[in-house]
Amino acid sequence: MTECPAIIAALPREVKHLVRGWQEHRLPGKIIAYTNNVGVVAVCAGMGAARAALAVRAALSLKPVTTLLSVGLAGACDPSLRVGDIVRAGVVIDADTGERFANGLCEQTLISTSAIASVREKQRLYDSYQASAVDMEAATVVRLAQAHEIPFRVIKAISDEASFEMQELGRFATSDGQFREAAFATHAALRPQSWPKLFALAGNSKRAVEALTKELESQLNWYRQKA
Repeated sequence: MTECPAIIAALPREVKHLVRGWQEHRLPGKIIAYTNNVGVVAVCAGMGAARAALAVRAALSLKPVTTLLSVGLAGACDPSLRVGDIVRAGVVIDADTGERFANGLCEQTLISTSAIASVREKQRLYDSYQASAVDMEAATVVRLAQAHEIPFRVIKAISDEASFEMQELGRFATSDGQFREAAFATHAALRPQSWPKLFALAGNSKRAVEALTKELESQLNWYRQKA
C-alpha cells in the first residue's frame, strides 16, 4: 500500500512553513486542510479534543490514511527541555480519563489535558508521570488511530519551557478551538508591563515552529523513501 500520512495540528501557524505550495481546502466548521501531490494531507481544526477529532475525521475523508501524526507546539513538563526541542512521544496519556496509549517506537511521555497547563500543572504532570510535555490534542488523535487500526506518531516542538507561564492564554480560546488573536493583541497593547513576556512568547513560538517544520520535513522524506 502507498504510504499516506495525515498530519493533525491544532492551528495553521504550526504547519504554515511545511504546507507552503500545497493546495488549501476550506472545509465546513472552520477546518482547514492541505494536500500535496505526493499523497500527504495536513488538517487543522483548532485546539482541544473535540476539534482534534474533527480534524482526524476530515483527514480520513480526504485520503486513504495509513498513519496519523499528531503534531504541533507543546509545553515542557521536563525542566531539562528547552524551546525548540522535539518531543517524540511513545506514550500518550489522557489526563481526564486516565487512558494510556503506547506505540513502542519512542520512550517519551506526553500528557493531553483539556486546558492550557499552568506552571504548577506542568510540574505536577512531571512529578506524577515523568511527562516530557503537555498538549491538548494528542490523546484524541491516537485514540482514533487505534479505533481505525492505523499506526500513530506524536511529534511536538517545545514552545514554552516548564517555568514559562501560559495559563492566561486560555481566556482567548473560543468554544470551537480557535485563538482570538485580535482580542489577545488588544489585551496586550493595554498592558506594557506584559510586553517583555509577549516578545519572548513570540520568539519562542517562532523557534518551535521552525524546529517542528524541520522535523516534519525529515519525517515526510522517510515516508517518500519508503513508498
